[in-house]
Amino acid sequence: MSVQRGPISQFIEKNYLHFNSAALVDAAKGYESYLDEGGKMMITLAGAMSTAELGISLAEMIRQDKVSIISCTGANLEEDIMNLVAHSHYKRVPNYRDLSPQDEWDLLENHYNRVTDTCIPEEEAFRRLQKHIHKLWKDADDSGERYFPHEFMYKMLNSGVLEQYYEIDPKNSWMLAAAEKNLPIVVPGWEDSTMGNIFASYVMKKELKALTVKSGIEYMGWLADWYIANSGGKGVGFFQIGGGIAGDFPICVVP
Repeated sequence: MSVQRGPISQFIEKNYLHFNSAALVDAAKGYESYLDEGGKMMITLAGAMSTAELGISLAEMIRQDKVSIISCTGANLEEDIMNLVAHSHYKRVPNYRDLSPQDEWDLLENHYNRVTDTCIPEEEAFRRLQKHIHKLWKDADDSGERYFPHEFMYKMLNSGVLEQYYEIDPKNSWMLAAAEKNLPIVVPGWEDSTMGNIFASYVMKKELKALTVKSGIEYMGWLADWYIANSGGKGVGFFQIGGGIAGDFPICVVP
């Protein structure tokens, strides 16, 4: 799986020579050599990486089979899709560090949910997804079926119901690339996300059963089985783009 150096790689190798920039080069070369030696790679995503449009690079890596499995937060799972369907409605707030409490309140009142310097629009992002994912939750609930959070997202993406809303080039959505390949994903703490919050509201109103969405404990058991099945040979590498629960979860599984 030898990689032809492109202009970005050439620039980085020439100029990223010290400190954190040199560490980036080491990490990239380590990733590449690990795959060349027949290893599989897990990527962990935390922070606001999907809102920061990591999909521009990650989607292509997924298409080229350079990612075997992803551990990510519920926010990253959904925010890549939100960017896919509502990109033009996002609002940038470059002076976010200087916002007053009133400024924050004004954003909220105008249905903008701030993620550092970027605000995600409620109607075009949250509610647009809610309408379609709720139908999948309800259909599964009615028929006694249960799926993991990412499986519901895959069903929604693969059904084509969101294509009418696409606002970026679909090739730049890592979730769309993952859905097309049925890439394994684990999403620890999914309930701590917008879609998780919305699902919980339906459970509280007794419109859906909590068991319809499989739990984090089931994700952990599934990941342990996956790891055992895939740890032969060179084994599974661990590339941490973000820490927190997305990074801790697989570390807890390995022992």
